[in-house]
Amino acid sequence: MEHQSLDERFTSFLLDSQVLKFGDFTLKSGRQSPYFINAGAFDNGAKIATLGDFYAEKITEAMASGKLPKDIDTVFGPAYKGIPLAVSTAMALYSRHDLSVGYTFDRKEKKDHGDGGMFVGTQLRDGMKVLLVDDVMTAGTAVREVLPKLKEAADVQVVGLVLSVDRMEKTKDSDMSAVQSVEKEFGFPVLAIANVREIFAAAANLEDGEGKPLLNDEIIARAEEYMSQYGA
Repeated sequence: MEHQSLDERFTSFLLDSQVLKFGDFTLKSGRQSPYFINAGAFDNGAKIATLGDFYAEKITEAMASGKLPKDIDTVFGPAYKGIPLAVSTAMALYSRHDLSVGYTFDRKEKKDHGDGGMFVGTQLRDGMKVLLVDDVMTAGTAVREVLPKLKEAADVQVVGLVLSVDRMEKTKDSDMSAVQSVEKEFGFPVLAIANVREIFAAAANLEDGEGKPLLNDEIIARAEEYMSQYGA
C-alpha cells in the first residue's frame, strides 16, 4: 500500500467503504453518470476516522508545497455533512502530524440560550486563518452560503477549501467547474484528495472480489463520453 499514490489509496478506500460505485446513475441534475459518490456511506467510526486521515494527509502535503499556510487556526465544516469532516480532520492533524488546530462548525439556527451563538467549537476571532472542508462540491452553493456567516462573526482569512472528490464537471452557468468557479470568485485554493480522472485511472488498475478488472470497457467508454460532454 505504501508505494501507492494518495489518489490510488483513496480510491480503494472509497470502494471498500461502498461510497464509490460504478454503473449507471441518474444525478439530481438529470445527468446520467457512470459513477456515483454517496458520502452518507461514511457511517461508522472506522470510516470517518480514516477519512479524516486522508484529509489531514492532503492538508499537510499542501502545507509542505506552499499551497496552504502552516499556521491554520481552525478547520471549518459546514453543517451538517461538514461537521464530522472538521472534527475528524482536526483529530488526524494532531494524532498523525502533531498539528494542533481547532475545529468549528455552524448551527443551522442561531442558539438564543446558554452560550448562544451561531458556531460550535473554536470561536472565530479577527485575524484567524480558517480552512474549509467539505465532501463533494457540485455548484459551490455551500461555500457561498457560509462565507458571509464567517465574515459576519469575525474578520477571518479563509485560506482554502479541501474536498474529498473534485467531479471536474462544468456548472450549469459556465464552462468552468465548481472548483474553478469558487477559486476565481474568492481567490483561495480549492484542493481535492482526488479528482474524478484520478479515480478512474486508479480504478482501472483494480480488481473486484473475483479477480476481474473493476472497470470493463463499457464503463470506461461511458466515463470518457461523460467527461467529454460535461468535463470542465
